[in-house]
Amino acid sequence: MSALNDTPVDTLSFEAARDELVKVVAELEQGSPTLENSLALWERGEALAARCEEWLLGAKRRLDAARAAASDVETPAGDS
Repeated sequence: MSALNDTPVDTLSFEAARDELVKVVAELEQGSPTLENSLALWERGEALAARCEEWLLGAKRRLDAARAAASDVETPAGDS
């Protein structure tokens, strides 16, 4: 059984991409029957890892923005 999925990577949630990446890594560690299959798994894994990083960076930007907004509320302009 192959961990390869036909779902476009750019449509996956963080959790779906992470879960599929775990399956891809496990399959690569077990060894694939063909070089072509191994390469396809590797490419899918790279795309999944990039998708996860994209989600994490987006979450970090949102947290940074929320912290900045909270900081602006706590220290109104002119109260330095």
